[in-house]
Amino acid sequence: MIKKGISNGTVHNVPEDLRKALSSDKAALAKWEDITPLARNEWICWTISVKTPETRAQHVKRVRSELKEGLRRPCCWIGCIHRKDKSISKSVRWVLNKRSKRHTS
Repeated sequence: MIKKGISNGTVHNVPEDLRKALSSDKAALAKWEDITPLARNEWICWTISVKTPETRAQHVKRVRSELKEGLRRPCCWIGCIHRKDKSISKSVRWVLNKRSKRHTS
């Protein structure tokens, strides 16, 4: 069975810029399709959760290169906070609280 399109994550769909980058790189796309939907979700969330277009472009580029290097999830990423099927862990909640205090100080 031949599959059409690029697989999405558990919560997030692949955004167009990342879809284009993966479609243009067969090796990266093969690695993308080999990871779990949850891992794909974390890459997507890591890519879309940035504040500037420049950083987003860097993240899209890094998804391709890091997948090909063998990374299955973004390094040092606390995980997608958009999942509704699972509550946020204590460790992730601690990181988010620490970040929000840093930005309000």
